[in-house]
Amino acid sequence: MAGKTLFDKIWDAHVVHEIEGGPSVLYIDKHLIHEVTSPQAFAGIDDRGIKVFRPQNTVATPDHNVPTVDQHLPIKDQLSRFQVDKLTENCEKHGVTLYGLNHPSQGIVHVIGPQLGITQPGMTMVCGDSHTSTHGAFGSVAFGIGTSEVEMVLATQCILQPKPKRMRINVEGELSKGVTAKDIILYIISKITASGGTGYFIEFAGSAFRNLSMEGRMTVCNMSIECGARGGLIAPDETTFEYIKGRAFAPKGDEFDQAVERWKELKTDADAVFDRELDFDAADIEPMITFGTNPGMGAKISGNIPTEDEIEENNLATFRKSMEYMGFNAGDRLVGKDVDYVFVGSCTNGRIEDLRAVAEFVKGKKKADNITAWIVPGSKQVEKQANEEGITKTLEEAGFKLRQPGCSACLAMNDDKIPAGKLSVSTSNRNFEGRQGPGAKTMLASPLTAAAVAVTGKIVDPRTLL
Repeated sequence: MAGKTLFDKIWDAHVVHEIEGGPSVLYIDKHLIHEVTSPQAFAGIDDRGIKVFRPQNTVATPDHNVPTVDQHLPIKDQLSRFQVDKLTENCEKHGVTLYGLNHPSQGIVHVIGPQLGITQPGMTMVCGDSHTSTHGAFGSVAFGIGTSEVEMVLATQCILQPKPKRMRINVEGELSKGVTAKDIILYIISKITASGGTGYFIEFAGSAFRNLSMEGRMTVCNMSIECGARGGLIAPDETTFEYIKGRAFAPKGDEFDQAVERWKELKTDADAVFDRELDFDAADIEPMITFGTNPGMGAKISGNIPTEDEIEENNLATFRKSMEYMGFNAGDRLVGKDVDYVFVGSCTNGRIEDLRAVAEFVKGKKKADNITAWIVPGSKQVEKQANEEGITKTLEEAGFKLRQPGCSACLAMNDDKIPAGKLSVSTSNRNFEGRQGPGAKTMLASPLTAAAVAVTGKIVDPRTLL
């Protein structure tokens, strides 16, 4: 009998029931919820007169709609205030753990899960948010779900889910100086397109991923969804175990050692077969930036926007439309383009390591006058660490200001919107039309590239300044 992939091992261990010719009934270990996709789900179970089936398996925090200034004051925006109040009310009513605004553990749902040790290898995890794939960095099967599915998990701790196909993406070799986890994933998506992973769950394998920190692995898995995949995961190893050890919800003492022994078994068998397998060379990856209106429209920052001859016929209409929206021309050089805004934050790059990279780069430098920069920590804990490590001071001396935790300008559901027509270099995960605000133009890049742009005021290859 052929070996199993890591994904198959976790999935198969959680199947409660197989529906012939249909989806699986899958047990969910951890359910993360926030203020945007949970109110209707709670209303649904209330209408049925039922309770949350396993409240101890659900964790809540407000993040999408929250303001990132004056969080101690009542939320001004009526809808945001209603959603955040509703989350508090629903959690109290159903006995769900809530890390509310101003709680020392509050933050973006995909940042607080790992930092509290809630996220662990071998788990199934869901949340009413597409970037739940972030948690796959720990060797878990984690994916986003819709509001009706949030209701299903609250009511039953299970979900109906068709089993995806399996893909493995191998990246071997050492990354060059100035190349980060964000560049790896933007490179992969530029190669396979924003729909190249549709129908698959991706395992990222090879030395380039093994050499990444947990923060870097989270960035990669976070954006697996941006190539259309259901999710992404990386096999747990010593780096994973070291990261989890000592965190609030991590097993303690002997229990931790026993857990590690189990977690060590979570790897793809040598003879396992994937439905699709791709190989890339780490040496070919350079700092990347997007130029269009989906995450697959990315290029090496030192290069040019493709010419129309380089674009496949069926993608030409999209390419032309995106050039018109962005105000760019086919064949344009990327370096030297003027930028208005820089956003560092989000569940992709709002962790302490990301803020450290920015602070290290801007130390002794000054922000360019034409740049409005928003540096938004992913959680209260990241904010606290930034203060303690002197990151906040370094940023302030360079003319930046740290805001308070939240999803912020990643998706403009709050007050942090990039104005229409302005160009933003963002460390977030999506560059769709209007994603950061109606009419806003977004170029996705790494925190290092964003820092370089912030001090020069234009698109620049960060390697030239290292």
